[in-house]
Amino acid sequence: MIQLWHLINANLRKEYIELKRYYPNTITMIVQFYFIFLAMLLGIHVVGDPQQIDTNVQYVIVNYVIWFFMLTIMQDLGYVILFEAQRGTLEQLFMSPLGMWRILLARIIANLVIYGVIVSVLLVLSMATAGEWLVFRIDVVLPIFLISILGMLGIGFMLAGLAIIFKQIQSVLNVLQFILMGLAFVPLSVAPYLIFAPLVKGIDMVRHVMIHGYTWLDFSFWDYSALILNSAFYLVLGVVIYLKSEKVAMEKGLLSQY
Repeated sequence: MIQLWHLINANLRKEYIELKRYYPNTITMIVQFYFIFLAMLLGIHVVGDPQQIDTNVQYVIVNYVIWFFMLTIMQDLGYVILFEAQRGTLEQLFMSPLGMWRILLARIIANLVIYGVIVSVLLVLSMATAGEWLVFRIDVVLPIFLISILGMLGIGFMLAGLAIIFKQIQSVLNVLQFILMGLAFVPLSVAPYLIFAPLVKGIDMVRHVMIHGYTWLDFSFWDYSALILNSAFYLVLGVVIYLKSEKVAMEKGLLSQY
C-alpha cells in the first residue's frame, strides 16, 4: 500500500510538471473545451425552446462537464500505452516489480486529481457564462461520481488491453469520444435501455442532484443497486480483459513491437 502511495505521488508530480512545462498545450486544451461549450450554449439559444432555456442550459452544463471528465478517464490508459510504446519504454514498465496494472492505476488516480481541478474550473466558467448556478451537494454528488468513475476505469483498462496488443488504436479512441458524448447527453427517461451502458445511470443521478436538488432519500434502492452493479460489472470486465491482453502480449512478444 505504501509503495502504491509513493507511485501515485510520483505520477502526480510527473503529470503536474508536464502540464506546467507544456502550458501552451494545457491552456489550449481548456480553451478548446470551453469554446465547445459556448457553441452548445449558442445552439440552445438559437434553436431551443424559449420556455425551457434555463433547464436545457443546466442539462448542457452538467452533461458537458461530466463528459469531459469521463472522456479523460476513458482515453488516458490507452494513450499511456501508446506513448510508452512510441518512446520505447513500454517493455521496461512491464519489468517493474509493482506490476503494470498498478502503474496504470497510479497514473489514472493522479490524472483524476489533476483533471478534477481543471474540470472544477470549467464548471465554474460554464455556470458563470450561462448565468445558471447549479445545486452542488458534494455529499451526494461525490459518492455517485466516484462509483461512476469505477465503471469508466474498467472501460479504460479494456482500451489499455487493446493498445498493448494492437498499439495503433487512436481511431477507436476518437470514435468512442462521440459515443461517450451520446451516452452523456441522452437522458434515461428518453432511452431507458441505456441503463445497461456504462456511465449513464451515474450521470442521470448527478443531473437529478445538481438540477432538481435531489438528496440521498430521493433515490430508490433500485437506483443505487443499478449504479453499483453497473460500475462493478464494467470494472471487473475491464480488468479481466486487460489482464488477458497483457498475458497474450507477453506470450507473443508484442511489448517491444510498435
